[in-house]
Amino acid sequence: MAAADLKKRWGLLMGLRGLLMLLAGLYAVIWPGAALAVLVIAGGVIMLVDGVLGLWALTFGGAKTGNFWFDVIRNVLGILCGLVILLFPILSTLVTVWFVVYLVAIQAIIVGVMEIVIAIRERAMYAKIWPILLSGALYVLFGVVLLFAPLSGAIFFVIFGGVMMILFSVGLFAMAWRLYKGQSASA
Repeated sequence: MAAADLKKRWGLLMGLRGLLMLLAGLYAVIWPGAALAVLVIAGGVIMLVDGVLGLWALTFGGAKTGNFWFDVIRNVLGILCGLVILLFPILSTLVTVWFVVYLVAIQAIIVGVMEIVIAIRERAMYAKIWPILLSGALYVLFGVVLLFAPLSGAIFFVIFGGVMMILFSVGLFAMAWRLYKGQSASA
């Protein structure tokens, strides 16, 4: 009887996790700009807390890595970055978005060009190379679009992430229901 109660509790917790995932996904899909700002601010809070806890561990917690000054500088930079993000959230969001989207854009262009070059160079190994050339061209096109529209790209990524969260929440609800009803998760 205790195992059944435990499964029901885990089922309820899994259902709660699914509900939170669903709400976060809906928030990201309906208000992607605000969700993006929340993500950046949450990152700033994490950096600030990590830096403070890191300095505390170095000072009072006995954390010794052998790189004392490196650890001090890393933690102070974490605190400063966290403070800058929290003091200037709009500017921080824009800078973060541009950096991440440009990173993805450059990666997409490089991967696309590599696919095209390898497909042409080793075309004897493929029955048809046009799907690989098309894939490479789409990668390059995607990267170029991101370079010219980084904010739109970031909004796209947030909405895509929100849709994925919504889909994942459905799986969590199904697993929660199975646990709550006492069915085996592998059945």
